[in-house]
Amino acid sequence: MLINKLEKDIKNIIEGLGIDVDDVSVNESNMHNPGDYQYNGCMKLASQNKKNPKELAEKIANKLSENDSYQNITVTGPGFINISFTDQVLIDFINGVKNDFTKNTYNVNNKTVFLDYGGANIAKELHVGHMRSANIGEAFKRLLNACGYKTISDVHLGDYGKPMGLVMLEIKKRNPDLVYFDENYTGEYPTESPVTAEELAEIYPVASIKSKEDKNYLEEARKLTLDLQQKKPGIYALWQHIRNVSIENIRETYDLLNTSFDLWEGESDAGEYVDELLNYLEKNNYLQNSEGAKVIFVNEETDKKEVPPMLLVKSNGGVLYDTTELATIYSRMKRFKIDEMWYLTDNRQSLHFLQTFRAVKKTKIVPENMILNHLPFGTINGKDGKPFKTRDGDVMSLNTLYNQIYDECYKKVSSISDEEEKKQLAKIIAISALKFSDLLPNRETDYIFDPVKFSDLNGKTGPYILYNTVRIKSIFKKINSDIENYKKYNKISTSAERKIILHLLKLPYTLKRAIEIKEISELTEYVYKLTNLYSSFYNDNYILSEKDTSKKESWIVLSDIILKTNIFILNILGIEIPNKM
Repeated sequence: MLINKLEKDIKNIIEGLGIDVDDVSVNESNMHNPGDYQYNGCMKLASQNKKNPKELAEKIANKLSENDSYQNITVTGPGFINISFTDQVLIDFINGVKNDFTKNTYNVNNKTVFLDYGGANIAKELHVGHMRSANIGEAFKRLLNACGYKTISDVHLGDYGKPMGLVMLEIKKRNPDLVYFDENYTGEYPTESPVTAEELAEIYPVASIKSKEDKNYLEEARKLTLDLQQKKPGIYALWQHIRNVSIENIRETYDLLNTSFDLWEGESDAGEYVDELLNYLEKNNYLQNSEGAKVIFVNEETDKKEVPPMLLVKSNGGVLYDTTELATIYSRMKRFKIDEMWYLTDNRQSLHFLQTFRAVKKTKIVPENMILNHLPFGTINGKDGKPFKTRDGDVMSLNTLYNQIYDECYKKVSSISDEEEKKQLAKIIAISALKFSDLLPNRETDYIFDPVKFSDLNGKTGPYILYNTVRIKSIFKKINSDIENYKKYNKISTSAERKIILHLLKLPYTLKRAIEIKEISELTEYVYKLTNLYSSFYNDNYILSEKDTSKKESWIVLSDIILKTNIFILNILGIEIPNKM
């Protein structure tokens, strides 16, 4: 990495002057400063070592000038050192990357990160909040894999709590004669589900409203939930139908978003470990009684706000979401070798994960050095700045949101005559618009969803990135069999090329920073700037008709590196690239 080499060279010079320095970092120069990079550490070093900062900077600059990798080395202000790479260094970099693209990526020693980023609830439609979890979680998984990490991903379905009791109760109210509710039934239960995914999507909201208006209805639902947790045959068989139907429907939506999971487990799978977990906690005196219930106290003296205990067993013997959360981690630690766990949910669950992480460390379910991260995200809002909802005031379904942006993208491919081809292209562009707009802002930032703006072929959008990437691909379609004639980057002919190459140098640092600060927006900003720089270069230069063969070869090689970089990043973002637009 050239930037890393520059930092090491400066560090060696400083130490050669008899000055201890722990770390050296250079900053990309802004438009007002000469040079590609600037080192600003001389003021601090001079203060620590009772030296004149400008004189120290001059000494470092003079030594750096002896290295033929650098040029235009100057000292400005009280001791800022400005440095540029020579053209030959940048040319060698491009040729090295052409031969081995991985030289410009970031790789670490194997670590295993467990990612929990689905959070879908069975028997309920996926809503806009599930899109954020899916998009951000999938991008983190792909980023980690691209950088040498091992990952395990789990959808972690909500399939075991009160919502299940509500759904089954409403089914019972509507169809009381179903064999699932006959306690005397001893035969085989039907293989066909008594409800469809569409019916389930309608049933849950109805049942939820009834439970808020009727205490008796809510109590009946709680009893059915307990029956499920105790695996009463009929109730358990009905629940399996509901789960299977829901998962099939949920998979289709996640597939649409180019999102996949290694594990399709849920609270119910953790239920298999609940008894073992509770025995472990009881045996080691981690559980305490509180008004007939069993809890773990997780508050600490330094807390500025109250942190409630985790309630694991209710007074009636029922278990809760907190119980299955701990059982889930307990089971994962038994089955997998994990270095870190990352959870993707919205901001509202921050307290829950604070309690959970304290509890699993206090009870030694995970080792003290285990890294546990809750990565909260903001909301998708309408133009009024409030969380996106339907006209009826309900949370908008993910499919409805997708259809809105699909309709806008379909309009933009009207020139294509083949209807199936038009639909497929509109789908690819729509998903790029959805995902890029979702991953562009800072993870914890709320943003306003605008289907017209996000589907635009201009501006900071997914379709803009796709359009320009397809434009680069078209170069290589046109030269086709002549590609072997373009092997070497020969010279930097324009200032635009230099800007592009300097931005390409930043890719490994961008990947590393995205992982360190847990921000996918680092990648969306990076690929947008690279695409924008190349678009300007493309518009100002006629690559394929260039008469200077050396220059033409250089431009095609550079285009190849940019295409590979865009493909690499778009794959991390989960965005497919069409063959034409």
